Amino acid sequence: MKYVILIGDGMSDYPISELNDKTPLEVANKPNIDELTKYGKVGQLKTVPDNLEPGSDVANMSIFGYDPQKYYTGRGPLEAGSMGVKTKKNEVIFRCNLITENNGKIEDFNAGHITSEEASILINHLNNEFLKDSILDQFGDLKFYSGISYRHLFVKEGSNLSNLKTTPPHDIVGQKIDDFTKWDKDEFLNIKNIMLYSKEVLENHSINEERIANNKKPANMVWLWGQGLKPSMPNFQEIYGLNGSVITGVDLLKGLGVFAGLKNINVPGVTGYFDTDYKAKGKYASKALNDNDFLFVHIEAPDEAGHAGNIEEKIKAIERIDKHVLGQIRNSISEYGDYKIAILPDHATPIDIRTHTRDPVPLAIYSSFEEDSSDEVKIYTENSVVNGSLGIDKAHNLVRNMII
Repeated sequence: MKYVILIGDGMSDYPISELNDKTPLEVANKPNIDELTKYGKVGQLKTVPDNLEPGSDVANMSIFGYDPQKYYTGRGPLEAGSMGVKTKKNEVIFRCNLITENNGKIEDFNAGHITSEEASILINHLNNEFLKDSILDQFGDLKFYSGISYRHLFVKEGSNLSNLKTTPPHDIVGQKIDDFTKWDKDEFLNIKNIMLYSKEVLENHSINEERIANNKKPANMVWLWGQGLKPSMPNFQEIYGLNGSVITGVDLLKGLGVFAGLKNINVPGVTGYFDTDYKAKGKYASKALNDNDFLFVHIEAPDEAGHAGNIEEKIKAIERIDKHVLGQIRNSISEYGDYKIAILPDHATPIDIRTHTRDPVPLAIYSSFEEDSSDEVKIYTENSVVNGSLGIDKAHNLVRNMII
């Protein structure tokens, strides 16, 4: 028996006036998704508890079968797992974005999707500058860790820092930095001062001078958020009795895989952006079925399109997931006998508001041996699944419900 959970990050949406009040899921040509929906069962999942922020960290932890109320400590620690960053017991791990700051506001949360090569140089430069004696006296021991594109990590001692209220930069583009750093404790204000000092360090770096000369947005500041202590999660195979792997281009999901004891399968050409290699992801997913009982396949592009307010790219991403990822999985999975495939986003990232919401997400589950008991919903959309037989459930029950 094989199980696949296909996650189109941020795939669901609200009706858009430019699409005649339809959503990208309603407009996109997605024959594979729709066919599995037609012969499967549908419903909705609540991926984010009411008391937690609707981030991909919380939502995907739920989808992986772990109740975030028990296991979630922050986004930064999950990404640290992927990057192999080792921390001491009282060290707090922050997600660190390279951003574009302009006149005291966040102009761009990803610095124009800076390249990993450019970003690595800037992160190394930050570490060198913050190691100077005078800076160490001011801010204390700290370290930046280079990741992919604009996504990096920052580690600092002080377990109380995990209580700091931070805001994802993609939620406050165009807004004043001071409005989201009104902290009243010295150790919290130290984090704000570190961010502000990073602007002094980065602003005139040759990388940014070159980016500006080429009409690209500079990576002239860091934004620290999503912090927490290292989590402790039980092993996926010990809980569910199945081995499994994760295919993703995003460190957050890879980190979840590490802490869950799942294998991360690295796919060449996967970027976590519009230009990701969908064909390669589908090819590797198909091959991975040979050695895995359970496979999580995650595609970030629809979420990036939602944050960018890019309708065309969101529709394209859905269609490419359908054709190149799900299409290839369907062509090969029947070789291994019976199987189930679940299709869902982790959360909605509506074009009109450009950030995550906590709306229940549409879910379709196809079982190769249960076609006769399907809900006969014709297409996969936000609205079509509402009255399905699966109802509304908490996402951390999904894995267990699939393997019953």
